[in-house]
Amino acid sequence: MLDRNVLVKENFIKFVRAGNLPASSCSLKPSDVGLTDTAVIDLFETQVMSRHLDLQSRIMQKKGQSFYTIGSSGHEGNAAYAQAFRPTDMAFLHYRSGAFVIQRSKQVPGQTPLYDMLLSFAASKDDPISGGRHKVLGSKALSIPPQTSTIASHLPKAMGAAFSVPLVERLDLVKDEASQMTQHMPTDSIIVCNFGDASSNHSTTQGAINSTAWAAYQSIPMPIVYVCEDNGIGISTSTPDGWIAANYKDRVGITYLHCDGLNILDTYQCAKRAEVIARDQRKPVFMHVRTVRLLGHAGSDAEFVYRDVADIEANEFQDPLLHTARILLENNILDAEAIIKIYQGVEQRIACIAEQAVTKPKLETASQVEASIIPPTLSADISGQHLQIVSDEQRQKLFSHEKHNIKKKQHLAKLINWALMDLMAENKNMVMCGEDIAKKGGVYNVTAKLSERFGKNRVINTLLDEQSILGLAIGMAHNGLLPVPEIQFLAYVHNAEDQIRGEAATLPFFSNGQYTNPMVLRVAGLAYQKGFGGHFHNDNSFAVFRDIPGLILACPSNGADAVEMMRTSVKLAREQQRMVIFLEPIALYMTKDLHDEGDGLWTSQYVAPAESNTTTNLEISTYGKGSELCIITYGNGYYLSRKAEKILKQQGINCRIVDLRWLAPLDEKGIIEQASQCKNILIVDECRQTGSISEALFAMLVEANLAKSISRITAKDSFIPLGAAANHVLPSVEGIVNAAKELIGDSKSSVPVNSGSLATDFNAMNLLKQEITNDEC
Repeated sequence: MLDRNVLVKENFIKFVRAGNLPASSCSLKPSDVGLTDTAVIDLFETQVMSRHLDLQSRIMQKKGQSFYTIGSSGHEGNAAYAQAFRPTDMAFLHYRSGAFVIQRSKQVPGQTPLYDMLLSFAASKDDPISGGRHKVLGSKALSIPPQTSTIASHLPKAMGAAFSVPLVERLDLVKDEASQMTQHMPTDSIIVCNFGDASSNHSTTQGAINSTAWAAYQSIPMPIVYVCEDNGIGISTSTPDGWIAANYKDRVGITYLHCDGLNILDTYQCAKRAEVIARDQRKPVFMHVRTVRLLGHAGSDAEFVYRDVADIEANEFQDPLLHTARILLENNILDAEAIIKIYQGVEQRIACIAEQAVTKPKLETASQVEASIIPPTLSADISGQHLQIVSDEQRQKLFSHEKHNIKKKQHLAKLINWALMDLMAENKNMVMCGEDIAKKGGVYNVTAKLSERFGKNRVINTLLDEQSILGLAIGMAHNGLLPVPEIQFLAYVHNAEDQIRGEAATLPFFSNGQYTNPMVLRVAGLAYQKGFGGHFHNDNSFAVFRDIPGLILACPSNGADAVEMMRTSVKLAREQQRMVIFLEPIALYMTKDLHDEGDGLWTSQYVAPAESNTTTNLEISTYGKGSELCIITYGNGYYLSRKAEKILKQQGINCRIVDLRWLAPLDEKGIIEQASQCKNILIVDECRQTGSISEALFAMLVEANLAKSISRITAKDSFIPLGAAANHVLPSVEGIVNAAKELIGDSKSSVPVNSGSLATDFNAMNLLKQEITNDEC
């Protein structure tokens, strides 16, 4: 089989010299669209640069010097719309956008796109965007967050960024656009987001564009241009003729435009029309761009297996570089030899630069690779930019509806609500979003009164789509906001987990810490909820979060801890740009009593911010000083263990109970310190045996040479059924007591403990019985 990489290169020169060029789809001239002859030459040079980078990467790959060969060949027309938009317009790009990046770099002084991309191909740690961690198209200077190969997952955050641009203006957060302190985009920015025709079918695309239309339909400004580069094929699967237009042409709230992406004049003109609609009218645009795909999906793709050679050759004759050569010739801008000279000169230039790039150092140690997992800490000037002091008078007004309750002990849900109230007052850029969180106050009233106090621009009711909720949060974080999104139930996270795993958590890693997604994601979850639910409202697995590098996972068991942990979480996001998952045990929201009805031992006094010393330490807490048994647990397990501790103490067994509180990263030093002081260790984990945190705890203790008397009690590897049947698959007080006695070798046989059923373990839950009105529930 002939090397098509070589053929495409040779055919370009042959066809230009012979004047054998593809016909034009339109009769536009450069002057018709506002481009000078020099500008057309410049765009052609960009297209040629992008093409030869693709070819050079494949040459390097054969030598073992390049590690990524998905190229932009056939899509070089995106140079034209890069020229049409401003370099400050944040661009979320797919992997065939090499020409876009090069053309934008020409608009910003001091850029070296050829060298930068070759460093990226070679996985050199000198690569200015990823530091050698991945071949990504991205640049801080060019307002292009890096994007990898997760299909279409960048569209939800592009939607969120578009929503954020006018939101920042409405919130009056921009102090001085010229100041180095500002973290916000210019208020007249638009968002550019491109993707392929195959990706248009992905749920993330459908959700993001639906959310955009949903907002625009309500006259909410959404300044975004979605660019679908339609080459008619996804790897080997063809897109039906007319499918993109049929699917997107008549979307309510979105203007549909079409252009020939092989013709830079038509593409530029279409992009300028899109810019007017998005920038001046603040309305979304779907720009459908016809392209072709050349040289297969990637270097390893044997295209001839699924495409006829005649079709491949016909496709190659529609090379966008040949179309631009025709424009240059027809308009007497350059002759054939001048065109070929540019083509060959760029090839030689890139080959020369490549020789230098492949010699540059690679990442050599694990610590070098891991260095960008945790984002850099911001300076106090930047992190405190939107912090404000809240006076006593302001707080009295803020809590006027609670003036008779503020000094009384409260349950977990109320205390989280009050903590959020104070945090929203202190952090002007903090924005909450989620289903039913505004006037309704959330399913469990945790966000009650926040909308009334801070308005609809800061407490946002979203549509029912978890991918869009998280995309909205990520996009807002890109624009200097401090998002606190809510996922209504833990089981619903799985509808959108790639927005956490593939997007938010990876961004610092793939950008060498230059881009981050600081946020606190609130998730109501875990089991033991009574009155309704089953699995989807009592999901007891958070394994999806546990192996994500750099992510912080919090799980308070009581109101006092929840207040401080929420403040810590917001502080971590604001100052250290961290992503925090705040897992709230539903069954403990309204719990007031511990041992006896009316004892109020699971309520706490609210500590005002001025009386608190919030740190960023992620530490365990400990109850009791016994040395016979150390119980390590969290969440509902801590509540159950406290009940069990009283019974064990009555039977002569003194315990200490470790509440993990922070489930990732674990406070290993604190855990080991407490466990080492006890003869026996019992891990109580309310989640499933397989994949639960008990496995990590067991391994940690063994590796710390604490492999003495250790045991664990977990939930069964089962989903949670309805009603009392749930009791059979979850840890109970009785089970903890019996496991403890068996572990320490108690001579007495295990007997049933009069601790009540799980229904009485979690009392004062009247609110949980309320009718849930959200459709998803």
